[in-house]
Amino acid sequence: MHSLPGESHGKHAHGAHGLSSAAPGRLTGRLKWAIAATLGLVIAELAGGLTGHSIALITDAVHNLTDAPTLVISWLAARLAERPPTSEKTYGYHRAGILAAFTNALVLVFVAGFLIWESYERFRRPVGVHSGIMLVLGAVGLVVNGGITLGLVHGRSDLNLRSVLVHNLGDALSNVGILIGALVIFRTGAAWVDPLIGLGIGIMVLWTTFGILRDSIHILLEGFPREMQLEQIARVILAVAPVQEVHDIHVWTLGSGHDVLSCHIRIPDMHIEESERLLQQINGRLGSEFHIFHTTIQFERAPAAPSGFYMPAPFDSTSR
Repeated sequence: MHSLPGESHGKHAHGAHGLSSAAPGRLTGRLKWAIAATLGLVIAELAGGLTGHSIALITDAVHNLTDAPTLVISWLAARLAERPPTSEKTYGYHRAGILAAFTNALVLVFVAGFLIWESYERFRRPVGVHSGIMLVLGAVGLVVNGGITLGLVHGRSDLNLRSVLVHNLGDALSNVGILIGALVIFRTGAAWVDPLIGLGIGIMVLWTTFGILRDSIHILLEGFPREMQLEQIARVILAVAPVQEVHDIHVWTLGSGHDVLSCHIRIPDMHIEESERLLQQINGRLGSEFHIFHTTIQFERAPAAPSGFYMPAPFDSTSR
């Protein structure tokens, strides 16, 4: 049976990789331990910072205090992402991790502003610092944050977990700064070193947050995946004979590792069985070249009509 003139066929396909969970249960378990360890560190640093008059310890404690809700949000999002699709959430809950990363990034922007302001105030009104308390708690913080970082390193491909990983790596580096500052203060008595470390921690938090914020906003706005190029995808599809033209290409990300594609493809008249084989070839190329396993492809014989969505001029066989 041949396709009729002007008839279009909507083809939909997704493989085992298409909508499966991206967050293993082992990582969610590590997030729970990270929450408990972080809360313990916050209590110790706040007590030590107030006792030893260290703005570096206090700012790091406040910084780590914000880790607790962000870790909880990330843990809840990771658990949600494991849920299967439903009749209402047909794509599942993969966006929960992106929303968590976006929320965490917004919180960290305000935290960074607070840390920078408090450090500036301490520059204006220096206070004597107990370097011994700084040294001990800096070492404890390094062990805790370093352990959390190593525990989550295997989940760095997930934007949600990467936001936690980057944040705790920054915490570990700030602990290194506190240790160095404590040694300098112990040897020289220079009080300005403490607020300088606090200022550095605040700037580092702000710098590491912008990348997470930018990527999460891009995904939430259905942006084209940054590691791909529209022209490359079009040429891969056109390389499969007898495809003549491809237009209305849309690629977006549900969550880390879950990209989705829809497009219209112009083909000559052929049997339905032949079009099914053609669809399998196209999906095979998209999977191997771009790791896109969830597609909705519409075959057409009529000339491409103008689209109401953003899309460059259609790609045809002369564009290969």
